[in-house]
Amino acid sequence: MRIVLATVLCLAAFAASAQIYRWTDDKGRLHVTDTPPPTTAKNVRKSGEPPAHEPTPAEPFALQRARTSFPITLYTAPGCEGCTEARKLLNARGLPFSEISVTTEEQLEALKKAAGSATVPAMIVGRTVQRGFEPGVYQGLLDSAGYPAQGALPPRKQAEPEAPKPELPEVKPVELPERPTGPYAPGAPPQRSAGK
Repeated sequence: MRIVLATVLCLAAFAASAQIYRWTDDKGRLHVTDTPPPTTAKNVRKSGEPPAHEPTPAEPFALQRARTSFPITLYTAPGCEGCTEARKLLNARGLPFSEISVTTEEQLEALKKAAGSATVPAMIVGRTVQRGFEPGVYQGLLDSAGYPAQGALPPRKQAEPEAPKPELPEVKPVELPERPTGPYAPGAPPQRSAGK
């Protein structure tokens, strides 16, 4: 009986010391295994490790629903005072938005297609377009889309998109012509005369 009890205790101790891995595959499926996961695994956690803290808290349901139905896109231009105020309003309200700084012809054409003109700032909430910046109109548009009211979310700090760096032209090396050689070539050391 003692041998059976010792064997059971050894097996229990061995099982308790076995490493368990919890991970997610590339299709989002959760796996719990006793073998190490493949290198493509995400959110790998070994048994005994505390869960990793999420970098941001979960979004409120009202915000998730509004973002899905009425995503916010803000078209801006560098140096535009109204654009800065529009960004400040959205950040103060704590709303996530995508911002497109119109600096190229392609972006200008995209703005004209989306907003119907080249006016900035232009805020698009779902399918509704607001050209120019008017705080009361912006707030009303966001309220009607179902976004949480001012103060319900912590403020954000989304900055103005960086202006694209200008592309430098390709520099080709300059080929120098072959230098002449010989005793009379430019830059050759002076020759001594043999007769003196």
